[in-house]
Amino acid sequence: MVGLTVSIKVNTIVHEKEGVIKYRLDFTSAGAVDESALTALQQWRLTLYQLGLIGQDPERYGGLGYGNISQAVSSTSTHQSIDDLPERSWSEVDSISADAVQTARGFIISGTQTGELSELTPEHYALVKLCDPIENHIIAQGPIKPSSEALTHGAIYALSPEIQAVIHVHSPEIWSLRDRLLMPVTPMDIPYGTPGMAQAVQQLWQSGQLKSAPVLAMGGHEDGIISFGRNMAEAGMAMLNVFQWARALQLADDAEAGRVELSHGF
Repeated sequence: MVGLTVSIKVNTIVHEKEGVIKYRLDFTSAGAVDESALTALQQWRLTLYQLGLIGQDPERYGGLGYGNISQAVSSTSTHQSIDDLPERSWSEVDSISADAVQTARGFIISGTQTGELSELTPEHYALVKLCDPIENHIIAQGPIKPSSEALTHGAIYALSPEIQAVIHVHSPEIWSLRDRLLMPVTPMDIPYGTPGMAQAVQQLWQSGQLKSAPVLAMGGHEDGIISFGRNMAEAGMAMLNVFQWARALQLADDAEAGRVELSHGF
């Protein structure tokens, strides 16, 4: 994986309670999203849960659930289908303004504190109709409130109309090796789910650091990793690729440590 790291000015992670909604939310209770719109979302969410990238661990984050997943939806049939867009690298993808994305589409996202569930139903997803990262404001509806990371998801969709899926997981393996994996990283003094995080992600995009591989580490959000793509499969494979590299580095480190320990025994 090729990329550049962001210089970090503050060397202290902002430790916060997981799953707290920090944005201003206008929420309307409504029916569930049609299940037929969730097929790819559900498949990838289950895969990530089985790998422990989404879930719940009593020993981590105060026992609260972690990880969330979303996909874009178009508010009008006049927008070009993502399947019709030409294949090209992320370095060729243009960005558009956040306002344009806000008026063009919303996104379906897993609900707040659903990480502990092995499988979700349509009742566990919310529809975000508008996301304004600058104003820290989200308008959403559904059977459940959207994830606390919905503002960051919205900020990523605002980067380009070609971004159609966003995944946020917690991976100690990837996060601890982010520098060796040459991953783009947001500053350590910026907490999750805030306008500051949205701005940090936008800066990584504008600097070109996200155009070699659509994955980033959240420096101030312990174990937080985000991937995105032109469809759910692309976002999912980007995450699995960096997870595989992190595991390989860990195995190599463990093997080297074993050799050193063995040599000291003679």
